[in-house]
Amino acid sequence: VHFVESGGGLVQPGGSLRLSCAASGITFSRYAMSWFRQTPGKERELVAVISSGGISKTYADSVKGRFTISRDNAKNTVDLQMNSLKPEDTAVYYCTALGHWGQGTQVTVSS
Repeated sequence: VHFVESGGGLVQPGGSLRLSCAASGITFSRYAMSWFRQTPGKERELVAVISSGGISKTYADSVKGRFTISRDNAKNTVDLQMNSLKPEDTAVYYCTALGHWGQGTQVTVSS
């Protein structure tokens, strides 16, 4: 199982980024997918979860109304659209399923 995240970067407060995670080695459409984030010295925090079919979505309270998780089972990808970004969203973002993690992508929100 292999996940590769992309799309991170530096953005000003109020800006947007779209993260993408490409999966391989997994029957992608069978499994829920999650995005987590982590800042130095803190535990990884669950950001969003999407069901295998993409119908059910759950968000952390801190990102509700600003972030949207989606998936494309034909392309084996799961995305995280992040709008109205805040400095406290700064973190390394990871996608995960079945106990496997990608290498993460850095998101920095700063003016």
